[in-house]
Amino acid sequence: MVNKNPSLSGDDLSGDELLAVLEALSNPHRLKIISILAKERQYVSQLARAVQMSRPLLYMHLQKLEAAGLVTSELELSEDGKSMKYYELKPFDIRLTKELIAKSINTLTIKKKGE
Repeated sequence: MVNKNPSLSGDDLSGDELLAVLEALSNPHRLKIISILAKERQYVSQLARAVQMSRPLLYMHLQKLEAAGLVTSELELSEDGKSMKYYELKPFDIRLTKELIAKSINTLTIKKKGE
């Protein structure tokens, strides 16, 4: 069986990917989302209730987490034919060390403000 959610490891991250992960983790709402998804996958309405957040705001946070490779989503049909989008946490093991930061600098793209 192919693992559809390969583990995210700090050793494999480019500078830009590391920056995206750190940025995604720098928000308390996203940390709460991660803590909930660490227990079990959830569909959007269920997750919105759990974090006490509107669905549009939740989607914004989930997009940031997905872009960083921390969360994945999947559409499923419920028994009544309703489309349900489930989110789950991808396995990850990222240890922030001075060596990782030094290595990531070589692959970091510095963007000018507004790009």
